[in-house]
Amino acid sequence: MREFDEIIQQKNLPRVGQMVRSKDYNTLWRVMEKRERWVNSADDPKTGEPRLLPAIYLSFWRVQEGKQPGVGKTMGYTYTLYDNTFESHWEIVP
Repeated sequence: MREFDEIIQQKNLPRVGQMVRSKDYNTLWRVMEKRERWVNSADDPKTGEPRLLPAIYLSFWRVQEGKQPGVGKTMGYTYTLYDNTFESHWEIVP
């Protein structure tokens, strides 16, 4: 399995077009874009040296009544296998 697919599956990340709810603000967002990236990390467990980690970047658009998709507030975050930020801050809306 490719490392990027593993991140999506293990972290249960949403697909493009899916809606998510912010656990912090109870606001709705739609996933508009997904990109595969490599991010720097300075904590290689074996050597302590910097390393590159595979990651998934998701951009979100705030769903607001009367606004067309992509118009209004947007933001993006990068997720790796080694963090729990998606599950801590978001829930996928069925």
